[in-house]
Amino acid sequence: MTQTDTLTLVRRLPTLALAALALLGAPALAHHSYAMFDMTKTIALDATITQFKWQNPHSFIEADIKTPDGSEHWAIEMTAPNNLVQEGWKRTTVKPGDRVTLYVHPLRSGDKGGSFSGVKLANGTMLGQSTSGKKS
Repeated sequence: MTQTDTLTLVRRLPTLALAALALLGAPALAHHSYAMFDMTKTIALDATITQFKWQNPHSFIEADIKTPDGSEHWAIEMTAPNNLVQEGWKRTTVKPGDRVTLYVHPLRSGDKGGSFSGVKLANGTMLGQSTSGKKS
């Protein structure tokens, strides 16, 4: 490496360092908050699983929710599979057609969705942080 190359590298070092710092902060900017969910409310939903997505960064449950007028389709955001495993979940814990009680923090907007809080499986097994809530 010549002296000119060394000087060029030294001059570019601050720019390279700033670029590296910006890249390190990108994942934090990409992750959303839970502000869209009403974390002060937990509701219980009589649900039939239609899809379970075991994926990063968030797993998802889609379910048909029994209502007095028929049913509604809800999308429930969960945590990452690594965290679910620590709570006793497996990729096969729920599958389409399973009847469960889902406990969720509903969307503030009133749309049909929420943040997963807990589940009571058909066999009575309870998984999650909170498994008590007002029936919806």
